[in-house]
Amino acid sequence: MQHRTVEDLMTQDVVRVRRDTSFKDVARTLAEHDVSAVPVVDDLGHPLGVVSEADLLHRVACRPDPAGLLPQRASDLTDEASEGAVAAEVMTAPPVCARPGWSVVEAARTMDAHRVKRLPVVDERGVLAGIVSRGDLLRIFLRRDEAIREEIASDVLVRTLGLAPDDFTVTVEDGRAALTGSVPERSLVPVIERLCRGVDGVVSVTVDAGAPSGTGPAGPR
Repeated sequence: MQHRTVEDLMTQDVVRVRRDTSFKDVARTLAEHDVSAVPVVDDLGHPLGVVSEADLLHRVACRPDPAGLLPQRASDLTDEASEGAVAAEVMTAPPVCARPGWSVVEAARTMDAHRVKRLPVVDERGVLAGIVSRGDLLRIFLRRDEAIREEIASDVLVRTLGLAPDDFTVTVEDGRAALTGSVPERSLVPVIERLCRGVDGVVSVTVDAGAPSGTGPAGPR
């Protein structure tokens, strides 16, 4: 069974800025490339942080209200200080990074744990190699149902578990896999479930498996 990794899903041609890129140039870069965040890198290409629209907006929110309707805050900056900011001053650091060989699950868990929308991807030298977003990870769920069904039937059941092609009927609808058939041992059912859940694009798995004819019922799941 082959699973797509972060390297398969990431964007390799990464839009990036330097630590001394000005506030306005960062905003211009985001707009020109239609992205919501960019990594900030050093001279060797190592990620130092990520600057997002949210980071820029926070900087704007720290400016005094030009209409004078909002109360002044101790944290408010002068217009000059805000406009003179550079990427290193507004970025979120240190960056949470991924490696090219990570699985989709590993990347998704890292995003969820750190509450980030994207991960810079670094190679073994720590150099920026790509960037992967939540949308990139979700692309695996765009696989055709027939492709998922074929992988479950051929790779999981026959090649991996050594079951006969006629042992199970496999159907997949909108990523929901349903298997009906017989197993030589009841202990195989959770194994089948686990392997099927690991197939790219599978949303859920149900297995209705009994004993082969002549061996007595294994009982429903």
